[in-house]
Amino acid sequence: MPGYRELLRQVRSEIDEVDAVRASELRDGGGTVFVDVRERNEWDEGHIPGAVHVPRSYLESKIEQAVPDREAHVVVYCASGNRSAFAAKALEELGYESVASLSGGFADWKRNGFPFDLPRALDETKRRRYSRHLLIPEVGEEGQLRLLDARMLLIGAGGLGSPAALYLAAAGVGTIGIVDDDAVDETNLQRQIVHSTDRLGESKADSAKRTIEALNPDVAVQVFQERLTSENVDRILGEGWDVIVDGADNFPTRYLLNDASVWHDIPVVHGSIFRFEGQTTVFQPKEGPCYRCLFPQPPPPELAPSCAEGGVLGVLPGIVGSLQANEALKLALGVGQPLVGRLLLFDALETEFTEIALRRDPECPVCGDSPTITEYVDYVEFCQGTGAHAVS
Repeated sequence: MPGYRELLRQVRSEIDEVDAVRASELRDGGGTVFVDVRERNEWDEGHIPGAVHVPRSYLESKIEQAVPDREAHVVVYCASGNRSAFAAKALEELGYESVASLSGGFADWKRNGFPFDLPRALDETKRRRYSRHLLIPEVGEEGQLRLLDARMLLIGAGGLGSPAALYLAAAGVGTIGIVDDDAVDETNLQRQIVHSTDRLGESKADSAKRTIEALNPDVAVQVFQERLTSENVDRILGEGWDVIVDGADNFPTRYLLNDASVWHDIPVVHGSIFRFEGQTTVFQPKEGPCYRCLFPQPPPPELAPSCAEGGVLGVLPGIVGSLQANEALKLALGVGQPLVGRLLLFDALETEFTEIALRRDPECPVCGDSPTITEYVDYVEFCQGTGAHAVS
């Protein structure tokens, strides 16, 4: 049986190798995928910018997810060029057509003065907590760090805000803001799962904060114990939010939030519920329609009763709020296809989803080509159909 050194010499004679200078040229030219086959602790000490990390022990099982194109030009590297030689041979046997090993490895790359990244990394506690995210190629450690840096604002800590808050917190969204001036009432507990019986009479925003912090200490919660108004919306939205999750239960707040989000250029994940029906969509400024494109005028009050007037199935906000959390996470991670320009309807009685295409209205008074509403109006008057005047 050949020894290790003999086997290494044999493998090197059967594969292509490039030195650090040539590897740098390939990287600068684009079109080459660099695969780092070192262990996690080595990767954390620095790696070639843009490289994908697939430890040698997982190479055969995970390379197809990391590099699905077998015709891609691949440069494999390790610390000194030995493990990468065996890795390059393994990739050739898996059908990859253009593979080379970096001779001298990452050590030679650094000796030549070429750039390398020193990544932020999750500590062991966070790695355990978010382990199921780390297994997903579209999330991974980089995505989890992005979530921990994310700032999301919830409008309302009620039926929709409750499940959204819980799932966003569990996912590790680093900062969650909550805008709500209401108190926990016994009638809320049939659906607002972020609250509990022992919190009756407590501020909903404070109650949600306590639940979130107990669920995940990684999350910082900012409480705004106030109703969103024309007077405070710029202050609240001006705190640097990446995504707004709209759980408002009235039309004046929805129109106010829409106008403010367009002017502040913040995407809104909208949701609404009534009895057995729910809907959700994403309003992303400059990329799709806004709320006013969908509803240029609010419906008459008699045609749009609230949940307090018409009721709602207790589980329905859990379904819609979870969909909203899903859209918010996709926006933060930059993955998938958000519901921009698409309205998703859910019928709980039929367990049926329906999707409707939405288009931006070029005549929209807020997001259109020639906006006519450029400052906040009296949204209560507007929704009552009595006209609206600007709010100074």
